[in-house]
Amino acid sequence: MRDRSIRLGQFLKLANLIENGSDAKLVTADGAVSVNGEVETRRGRQLVPGDVVALGGLTARVAGEG
Repeated sequence: MRDRSIRLGQFLKLANLIENGSDAKLVTADGAVSVNGEVETRRGRQLVPGDVVALGGLTARVAGEG
């Protein structure tokens, strides 16, 4: 089975929650990102389908394949 996780920093960019990848370090270090309702400061956190990421009033859910 293929690994279905994605790193938080990558997801923020793919979900258009940040402009570019380098912004991930800044927003996570500032405590501006939450995952499943809890502040997350590790941009390398592994997300799995169903996780909900929030930043600046916007939210995005990690989707599964297909």
